[in-house]
Amino acid sequence: MYYAATVEWLFLLCFALVSFSISFLIIQHRVERFIYRRIKKIYDDVSLLESTSFSSAPITTDIKTLTEEIEKFAKGKKIEIDTLKIREEYRKDFLGNVSHELKTPLFTVQGYILTLLDGAMDDKKVREKYLERANKGVERLIYIVKDLDMITKLEAGGLTMEFEDFDIVELIQNVFDLLEMRAAKKQITLTFDMEYKEPILVRADKERMQQVVSNLLVNSIKYGHTNGTTEVSVENLIKNKVIVRVTDNGEGISKEHLSRLFERFYRVEKSRNREVGGSGLGLSIVKHIIEAHNEKIYVESVVDVGSEFSFTLEKIENKEE
Repeated sequence: MYYAATVEWLFLLCFALVSFSISFLIIQHRVERFIYRRIKKIYDDVSLLESTSFSSAPITTDIKTLTEEIEKFAKGKKIEIDTLKIREEYRKDFLGNVSHELKTPLFTVQGYILTLLDGAMDDKKVREKYLERANKGVERLIYIVKDLDMITKLEAGGLTMEFEDFDIVELIQNVFDLLEMRAAKKQITLTFDMEYKEPILVRADKERMQQVVSNLLVNSIKYGHTNGTTEVSVENLIKNKVIVRVTDNGEGISKEHLSRLFERFYRVEKSRNREVGGSGLGLSIVKHIIEAHNEKIYVESVVDVGSEFSFTLEKIENKEE
């Protein structure tokens, strides 16, 4: 047209449309081949996306989808990292506590045995006294290992619960009788909130529930004030549930410790709590047993006022009633 000095507008329009179409198709193909497909492959390889939501629509739509998926992935990974950090802190605390709890009786036993080997064995009185103390250290080790074994089985679901119907009031009274001497040493009174004339039947593992009540009462005695009181009540919660409350007027627990109270070996005041003994696993065992029954446990406490531990149980209607 230049050499002929003519202009054919129709031809120019058709040429422009054809050129645009061909260029667009080539660019679309190149972008999809060298960018979109490679990005998709990278994220598929690292399992970034929960499901493949890319489509054969225009490339802009898929870039938007990719951006949304990456944002979702980033949020998920942040939560995952935060959770891992919390677990790592818990792991460090747990390993440190286990190490401390085990090495204390181990070193005690070793110390007594080495003393005997160094010559104290010849003295009969010293020998008997040191062997008795070494035996107590071994018993403490066995106690800790048994409690750890029980918690592991409870967490793994390997400890079978044998459910039966029984009177929870009678069970609590039996625990009162068992702990009467220990409570008397600290002049602590174990009592019900009222007189229960009729039995209150519940469905649970009787042996495990006795352990729960016993652990809670032992704790209330350990940390209770002299001439104090530990009161147990059994109340109707809803139609088929009762709630058992163990309330004392002891030292109490500050709020910052309540969330970690049921962790293994967690102690509110480590130096003072070492003196009262125990494996440091009592409350953790209580929590796992209650949860194995698909029930809930609660705690409320005020420093220098006292603490209340409560848990729910399935109630059975009394046939005699």
